[in-house]
Amino acid sequence: MQRWRGLEDIPQDWGRSVVTIGSYDGVHRGHQLIIGRAVARARELGVPAVVVTFDPHPSEVVRPGSHPPLLAPHHRRAELMADLGVDAVLILPFTTEFSKLSPADFVVKVLVDKLHAKSVVEGPNFRFGHRAAGNVAVLAELGETYDYDVEVVDLYVSGEAGGGEPFSSTLTRRLIAEGDLAGAREILGRPHRVEGVVVRGAQRGRELGFPTANVETLPHTAIPADGVYAGWLHAQGEAMPAAISVGTNPQFDGTERTVEAYAIDRVGLDLYGLHVAVDFLAFVRGQAKFESIDALLVAIGDDVKQARGLIESYEADRG
Repeated sequence: MQRWRGLEDIPQDWGRSVVTIGSYDGVHRGHQLIIGRAVARARELGVPAVVVTFDPHPSEVVRPGSHPPLLAPHHRRAELMADLGVDAVLILPFTTEFSKLSPADFVVKVLVDKLHAKSVVEGPNFRFGHRAAGNVAVLAELGETYDYDVEVVDLYVSGEAGGGEPFSSTLTRRLIAEGDLAGAREILGRPHRVEGVVVRGAQRGRELGFPTANVETLPHTAIPADGVYAGWLHAQGEAMPAAISVGTNPQFDGTERTVEAYAIDRVGLDLYGLHVAVDFLAFVRGQAKFESIDALLVAIGDDVKQARGLIESYEADRG
């Protein structure tokens, strides 16, 4: 899959294509429907499928300081899109100047002059252009002038976790912030992932017999609510079952919020300085301060047991 950073990266001889545009943070199941349809349409027409997305998130430019917690960094989104069959991803730098493009100017500058769109696939709530003045009706009207068609994909609605709401990144962020990782997984279609470099912490886990990877997360990452979770630690090409702690470590009067993953039953891991990923499967318990270190050790032992059971059950259900 080709990855372009800005319009100037698009090959000069790029031909017609099917395009879908959006932030696509998380590439959740609703996004997968839209992108999947764009790929299918591209195959029907015999042309490449292109996803257009933005960096930074448009809200940070339009309303500085309002950058939402991100469900996935751009490289992770690109991986997920490649798995769906996308042929190219265009990441447009979202600047103040770019935000002022009218819907018509956006269409000409991006879809017509550079991507030579033959078809555009979007969700029903798609908005674009200055002050979000453009919608799918405007997009279709401009398509009559510039020789592309528009297809709108209705989004499915989520089940129990979302209370019947459409799949959305906003809902997913809320569930993660509340610690409902099972609900977030239902929308994402996979466990929520947090990435970063392993840094040295206080090393108390090692002293207690449960050495953890202290992950310095990427900026604006959507971090789950404080507590203990079951999941996996991905490092050096391996997915290791893990018990994961999020919080300030109140047992030792900590103040800095951290994400720490204990790779269950693994001894002698040295991950310092490595970029790792942590997948959150399910909530185990909330953050707590115990009466003694002995009580803490008993709780950690129980956390690990519960985490192992949740992971084994999940993997067994998946066959």
